[in-house]
Amino acid sequence: MRLVLSASLVMTLFAGSVAVAQPAPVIRTEAASLRVVTVASSLENPWGMAFMPDGRILVTERPGRMRVVAKDGKLSPPLGNVPKVFNSGQGGLLDVALDPGFATNRTFYFTYAEPGEGGASTALATAVFNETALADVKVLFRQQPKLSGGLHFGSRVVVGSDGKLWLGVGERYRRDEAQNLNVHLGKLLRLNKDGSVPADNPFVGRSDARPEIWSYGHRNIQGMARHPQTGIVWLHEHGAQGGDEINIPERAKNYGWPVITHGIDYSGAKIGVGTAAPGMEQPLLHWTPSIAPSGMAFYSGSKIPGWTGNLFVGSLKFGTLHRVVLDGTRVVRQEQMLKEIGDNIRDVRDAPDGFLYLATDSPRGRILRLEPAN
Repeated sequence: MRLVLSASLVMTLFAGSVAVAQPAPVIRTEAASLRVVTVASSLENPWGMAFMPDGRILVTERPGRMRVVAKDGKLSPPLGNVPKVFNSGQGGLLDVALDPGFATNRTFYFTYAEPGEGGASTALATAVFNETALADVKVLFRQQPKLSGGLHFGSRVVVGSDGKLWLGVGERYRRDEAQNLNVHLGKLLRLNKDGSVPADNPFVGRSDARPEIWSYGHRNIQGMARHPQTGIVWLHEHGAQGGDEINIPERAKNYGWPVITHGIDYSGAKIGVGTAAPGMEQPLLHWTPSIAPSGMAFYSGSKIPGWTGNLFVGSLKFGTLHRVVLDGTRVVRQEQMLKEIGDNIRDVRDAPDGFLYLATDSPRGRILRLEPAN
């Protein structure tokens, strides 16, 4: 006898063995309902992302690999000729940024914890992308001195509207050195694209200061973004137990660490003299208790109109995304969202396709795209 199965019965029989793709759940936020779409997965602790003109994404993995994410989410094999990194603690292969002329010169910049005599330090390098490997790799800057330990390397790199490279570096957990102008620790640095020092840097010509320094008194810079209208670089930095800060760094200004802070030591002890002191700048915003910020982007797209012009910061502590609503340089309010994704956020990027992208900090890290649900 011939057996005929209905379509519904076939679906019932195979329901236990066939995975049917389901749309991402809708997440409600103040300005929009969102879906969080996984663009790529199985990345080991992705740290930085850069969007190439053809829609692919150049991604760093902290253990020392660099890959390309295709538009369909497929991962390339690791690119060749990546320098050896100090893969310990917070060290490893860190940020990446494309040169504005990448479409023709294929040049990009990246940061990493570089091993060497005395330990490791943050380094900035440039290379040419040739699809399967890095070519013409050149180290442009090495933070001095190299130190033991695996904490507070920073580091974000931004190509400024002035054509300079802006590099944020941590104080390597030597807190007092953030006030010492003779070392690079705990500073925002400004360099020419060949690694040389711009003649108009504020400390050029001083025997008691490193000429690369733009501003100082920073603890551990892990987010930087260029304002889409003004071109000014903004940054955020980790506090200790509280006192994470957003700052708009001005030339030669002192941002206080560790003399002033809104946080306390992990032991509960007081740090410095309090929250204010003469000659030291106050943050635009601080988080106390700490959110452990990482990644930062101004949203300039129109896919989610209620977000345009807002600042977004990821959290390594709560796995949340923080939306900062601004009126110029005044913070109007904040919104905390996306606890549902279940991973800490390492990077946040405003992408050319008009969406906001996130990288999650996990041994099985993901690249996520935030899309409107309607």
